[in-house]
Amino acid sequence: MHIPHFRRFNVNELLRADETIEDLQLNGLKLIQKKTAFRFGMDSVILADFADIRENDIVADFGTGNGILILLLHGRKKGKKFYALDIQEEAAELTERNMRLNHLEETATVFHTDAAEAVKYIEPCSVDRIICNPPYGQPFSALASPTRQKAIARNQNEDTLDHMLSGAFSILKGRGKICLVYPAAQMLFLMKLLQKHHLEPKRFRMVYPYIHKPANLVLIEAVKDARPTLHPLEPLIIYETEGNLTKELKSVYHL
Repeated sequence: MHIPHFRRFNVNELLRADETIEDLQLNGLKLIQKKTAFRFGMDSVILADFADIRENDIVADFGTGNGILILLLHGRKKGKKFYALDIQEEAAELTERNMRLNHLEETATVFHTDAAEAVKYIEPCSVDRIICNPPYGQPFSALASPTRQKAIARNQNEDTLDHMLSGAFSILKGRGKICLVYPAAQMLFLMKLLQKHHLEPKRFRMVYPYIHKPANLVLIEAVKDARPTLHPLEPLIIYETEGNLTKELKSVYHL
C-alpha cells in the first residue's frame, strides 16, 4: 500500500469526518488523528527524544498507529528513510495520509502487516534503528476499549511482543538498536523477552510523573547481538510539584 506523490492537494481531501488535524508545533508538522481511535500522548514524545537515531539512519516504526513517531523523529532530524508497519489497515492508511500531509511520501513507506512479517517487505539486516510504542495492556487484565481500533492499540495478545521482537531481529543490522517505551512495573518482563530474541538491553531510563511518586514508564534501548552490559540513565521527571512541566520536559516539547 503506497499512495503516489502529488505536489499539490487540498488538505481537506485528506481529512475524514471523524478526524482532526493537530499542529505539532515542530517545524510546521501536522498530524491527522481519529477522534475515537489511538491519539498520541507524552509517551511518544519522550520516546522520540530518547531514541539514539542519527540523521542518516534507516528507521522502522513498529505499530505506527498514525505515524506520530516518524513525524517526531523527522522534526528532530533523526533518520533519513522510514518504514511504518501496522497490523491495522485503517492505521496504515491514516499513516500514509499523514505522510502526504507533511510531504514525506518519498521518505516514508507504509506497510499494512504484522511486525513479525517485516522481513517479507524489508530487506533482512538492513535497518539501523527500530522504534516501538507497543500496546501496554496485558491480556485478560485490561479494561475493554470502546472501539476495536483502540482495543488493538492499547491491549496486547499473549504473543504480541514476541512477534514484534522476532520481526525486529530479522531486519536490524548487526549492532542495530531498538528503542521502546513500556510500563515500569513490567520492565523485567520486557528485558527478558528482548534477551530471548538476542536484543540485549543496554540503556534504560525510568520515567516518574513526580519526583515523590513511583516510576510509571521506562525507556529501553536494546542492541542486536550485543554483550550484556546495562547502563541506567538519570531519571526523567515529568512534573514539578506544582503540576507544571519540568524544565527538561519543556525542552523535549520545544517550549
